[in-house]
Amino acid sequence: MATSGSKKVIYAALIGNSLIAVAKFTASAITGSSAMLSEAIHSLVDTGNQGLLLYGYKRAQVPADDVHPFGYGMELYFWAFVVAILIFGLGAGVSLYEGVHKVMAPEPVTSPVINYIVLGLAMIFEAGAWIVAFKEFRKTKGPRGFFEAVRMSKDPSIFTVLFEDSAAMLGLLAAFTGIALSQILAMPVLDGAASIVIGLILAGTAALLAFECKGLLIGEAADAAVVTGIRAIIAGVPGVKARNELLTMHLGPRDVLVNLSLDFDDALSSVDVEAAISAMEHQIKTNYPEVTRVFIEAQSRAGHRREEARQAEIKDASV
Repeated sequence: MATSGSKKVIYAALIGNSLIAVAKFTASAITGSSAMLSEAIHSLVDTGNQGLLLYGYKRAQVPADDVHPFGYGMELYFWAFVVAILIFGLGAGVSLYEGVHKVMAPEPVTSPVINYIVLGLAMIFEAGAWIVAFKEFRKTKGPRGFFEAVRMSKDPSIFTVLFEDSAAMLGLLAAFTGIALSQILAMPVLDGAASIVIGLILAGTAALLAFECKGLLIGEAADAAVVTGIRAIIAGVPGVKARNELLTMHLGPRDVLVNLSLDFDDALSSVDVEAAISAMEHQIKTNYPEVTRVFIEAQSRAGHRREEARQAEIKDASV
């Protein structure tokens, strides 16, 4: 499910990038700057990316049905992965192509003042969007370091926008530097070189986003603190002899699936076991609201080990 903070970040980036894209394309058409064209394409791609993230949020809220019994929460992860592909394919690809083309056939940039004005305004807008994204990210990261918080985050929208805005700021600096040096040194080839640098920045950003989204797509466990808390709840339930297995997986930023296999005391009646299971489920969901589904299996320790051994044999035989 979408949080208001996540959507605020996306909307801020969407509005800023759409305005910046128009200004950059206009400046590129007037001045013929390769770096400015790359930046315009970059902003256009980012605008489309924010639209895809909003669409992913909308799809993630579709209720579960017979075809998707666990809901559509992971659609957000899919569309975030598509965003990474678009940054790489369109943003980085076109920027590198345009840069190489201008390096091989350099042309002087006309009316560079227009570029400086547009780049300056773009930096102001991008900085505003970046601050909004960073403040929201700082709320969610807690005491963790920046990179650790990105690795542990289950909401790709915030760090995706933050990465995009960071890449945009670096790209603007590269474009400004390339255009300025091409004018000062009378070397128009530097404008094309700046476009190549922008393409490399986007390629690196896309690779990092794709790596993070891949982990979410294939299924990541709940936060370690949540898993530890669930273990403590289980340990405090009378009649539970052993915890055979505890599996968790994020189906969305605030949608965690919990599977438990527990060995109950043989002296307990079926009514007692049912009561214990209901009490555990209630306590887990109360303490951790992000846990939306809890499945608890009653199985003896010996039976669980036999099943594990049988599965291992099947796996070995298939290798």
